[in-house]
Amino acid sequence: MKKEYIKPYIKRQSAGVMNKFGVTYNKGHREDIEGIPIGRFTDEFGSPVFVLSEKVIRERYRKIYSYFSSKYPKAKMSWSYKTNYLGAVCSILHQEGETAEVVSDFEYEKARSLGVPGNRIIYNGPYKPLDSLVTAFTDGAMVNLDNFDEIIKAEEAAKKVGKKVSVGIRVNMDTGVYPQWSRFGFPIENNGAFNAVKRISHSEHLHLEGIHCHIGTFMMDPNAYKEAVKKVVQLMRKIEHEFEITISYLDFGGGFPSNNKLKGTYLPPEVAVQPVENFIDAVADTLLDELAPDEYPDVYLETGRAIVDEAGWLISTVDAVKRLPDGTKSYIIDAGVNLLYTSAWYNYKVEIDRELHGAYENSILYGPLCMNIDVVAESAFLPPLPKGTRIILSPMGAYNVTQWMQFIRYRPAVAMIMEDGKLEQIRRAEKLEDITGPEFVPDKLRKFNL
Repeated sequence: MKKEYIKPYIKRQSAGVMNKFGVTYNKGHREDIEGIPIGRFTDEFGSPVFVLSEKVIRERYRKIYSYFSSKYPKAKMSWSYKTNYLGAVCSILHQEGETAEVVSDFEYEKARSLGVPGNRIIYNGPYKPLDSLVTAFTDGAMVNLDNFDEIIKAEEAAKKVGKKVSVGIRVNMDTGVYPQWSRFGFPIENNGAFNAVKRISHSEHLHLEGIHCHIGTFMMDPNAYKEAVKKVVQLMRKIEHEFEITISYLDFGGGFPSNNKLKGTYLPPEVAVQPVENFIDAVADTLLDELAPDEYPDVYLETGRAIVDEAGWLISTVDAVKRLPDGTKSYIIDAGVNLLYTSAWYNYKVEIDRELHGAYENSILYGPLCMNIDVVAESAFLPPLPKGTRIILSPMGAYNVTQWMQFIRYRPAVAMIMEDGKLEQIRRAEKLEDITGPEFVPDKLRKFNL
């Protein structure tokens, strides 16, 4: 029988060459994660599946806290729940000594449900419902106010609690990094922060205790933190002089980068991303330069991504192979942008579960969603992949399992490799009843004939 004619394609490949998309970051394969074969994860928990490492989380935290505490005598760290609020992840970091940093009433309740005392919670964010402020003040939480309306709301909450309560203020400033995160907190440059302090100083219900800032996310320049520290310390001194208020804590938020590759960058993250120690140096060294020993307040960092991102992977499976009209090779995998919110700005590391031979070429990884935007990787340099090949994406520990959404498909299981090598499921895959549980169908709509 005569074989079917298949039109050949000639397509220039530029992988590995410096270009506007950056260099290739995804050639390679891995057969296991911490000694556990890739196939075991999908056999036990299905595909796709997120995998987290207890060992890596603890090691990353200990490295960062050890360095910070060696540089500044009153160093504190608080776990950013929005980065990854799975109970197992949060519990690891609370065991290590981190308090909880939350930005919503939901996250506050999550921390309390895990056993975190209210007075070990930092409550940030631009929107705090009145009832949650009442709870936070009753519990003795550290509450950082974001705007003048929230000052008024905090006074109302304090009245309900029946006592004068301590608060902090969130501030923003120009640190030389743009776009400036000016939507959060009170601006230092136009005296908005100072006027907020003046307003609080005249309140019968509020007492100012601290200053908080968070200058951005995935910050690449440690010098921005130097500027933030200088400006916050200047504000602290002005407040203490003008109002005879003692500031007991400064909170410089998070924003430290991980070794993920931002889209549009030329260099691999191992080169482009500075070590976390450089960012800590910028904070701690500037504090020591600006303050006398008798002035040292408690100083908090809310580092999330830099701790947990490298502790996570997503294992997915190739379901189909296609050639696009322009000749580009494409693969449909069972994990899409509904699970990978961060695919909008990261070029993940892409590995396959075995060594495969054949000509490598730039390929596109599409997810399973019936949406044209469901592109997981725009240019993955891969050999020919047969259906069933498992693809390992990393780093995956930060933000994906808090920003994922139930859209078209169920959300998958999350597994954790424990320090002793045991494999645990820390979140099961969703079922229909998880989605329909909160729904109510009126009696009128329960019957129909098709």
